[in-house]
Amino acid sequence: MTSPIEPAEAPPASESASESAPGSLAAPRSLSGHLHHYRWDLDKTYLRTEFDTFRDLVRTFRQRADEKQVVPGARTLLRELLHPDTVLAPRRVTFISGSPRQMRKVLTERLRLDGIEPVEFILKPNLENLLKLRIRAVRGQVGYKLEALLRSRIHADRVEEVLFGDDAEHDAYIYSLYGDLIAGRIGADRLLDILVACRVYTRDIDRILTLQDTLRPAQGSVRRIIIHLDRRSPVRRFLDYGARVVPVFNYFQASLVLFGDGQLPGRSLLHVLEALKDEGYTPTRIANSVQDLMRRGFLSPVLFARVEAELDAAGQTLGRPPSAFLEASREALELVHVRERPTPPWIEDVDYLALVGSGRFKPPRLREKVLQFLE
Repeated sequence: MTSPIEPAEAPPASESASESAPGSLAAPRSLSGHLHHYRWDLDKTYLRTEFDTFRDLVRTFRQRADEKQVVPGARTLLRELLHPDTVLAPRRVTFISGSPRQMRKVLTERLRLDGIEPVEFILKPNLENLLKLRIRAVRGQVGYKLEALLRSRIHADRVEEVLFGDDAEHDAYIYSLYGDLIAGRIGADRLLDILVACRVYTRDIDRILTLQDTLRPAQGSVRRIIIHLDRRSPVRRFLDYGARVVPVFNYFQASLVLFGDGQLPGRSLLHVLEALKDEGYTPTRIANSVQDLMRRGFLSPVLFARVEAELDAAGQTLGRPPSAFLEASREALELVHVRERPTPPWIEDVDYLALVGSGRFKPPRLREKVLQFLE
């Protein structure tokens, strides 16, 4: 059995990474044993946040905690990942969001209503950036999120990280870059070139390079990156990152991938499935998303057979067999002519500089206009 984890005293937070959420556990930095660390973005990943128009921004800022809506299945999936009976290894969750620090109170309360206490809740110092006329820092996410990820790492004998983001910003890029950094695949010179290409401020670059010097690659790894397709971006957009990055249309797809990775039991699959049904997802709609995973090579017939068995067993135990879903899924998968699709390759040499020049680093339309005006 894994030995219990004892948190050590946390060092002071940096000026770019905010303090832990009031009332939550202090973020541990040095732990013993095997640990699973889940890192979540907030807007469009956990919360259904709109910010494409000025009215959206005002409404989002003025919403009470109980008015903020959670992405279907996200709350259930996260609670299942943190469930103490899921696995022997301890689990922690950290939130890193581009939302301004002024929203800390209402966002913390939203998470508490959902029964979630992150070990650290990092929000972006946008007001400070504006007052200092650091407009690129307001616009960009690469420098902010990469530094926050590096600074909030939890060190243990073995740490496996799963990162959750969305397609509204550059989460797949940042998370993949972070994973390669802690794996030791990117040196200081190459990282400097990437950060300069991403237009990160020199002071922020210096802090990130200093953090890179402290990495101990053998003790941590990014096992999986889940990207919620809030904007329904084409999945081919993420092929450059390899199989570590999995774009999903809903959190049942994410649950299937994590089940295959040994992160979730069958009981959790059933709970996420039921959460989506409560949000109006039909068995056919969910079955089509299962078919989509198989077409992309992230779900094999062997794995789906395990899913069927686990769901059936959990349903019988709880008295809620998912018969309609299983029947719809079998029918949907019969339409996949070549069921044994090769799993996408794991890419360990992502061309980050080329991706910066590919035209993908554009902020949403409203923020582009506002920031152009400020500049």
